[in-house]
Amino acid sequence: QVHLVESGGGLVQAGGSLRLSCANSGRTFSWLNMGWFRQAPGKEREFVSAISRSGGTTDYTDSVKGRFTISRDNAKNTVYLQMNSLSPEDTAVYYCAAKFGDGYYRGPYDYWGQGTQVTVSS
Repeated sequence: QVHLVESGGGLVQAGGSLRLSCANSGRTFSWLNMGWFRQAPGKEREFVSAISRSGGTTDYTDSVKGRFTISRDNAKNTVYLQMNSLSPEDTAVYYCAAKFGDGYYRGPYDYWGQGTQVTVSS
């Protein structure tokens, strides 16, 4: 069973940091490959980052490389997205996603959270 709940969004000034969390209430977290996506107003949802089941493989879209870090704690059934040096262009609803299949981590995903708003002011 997979049920994802994001938290940690909010309003931050440009240059600031936020850490998003995504918790799974089911017992299958360590079997899941996890991803973060975002959707800005008027734009399509886009891939941000992903991490494999073991945490040994990570992937980032180019625009966040060097600023965002994805990690996971399988003992806590939680995946994190540490976001530093935020800019207004990072403003979006951020979604956590999960899938069982290995390999290509940018999609498609089977399970989604409800999203958390991140707003970066200039």
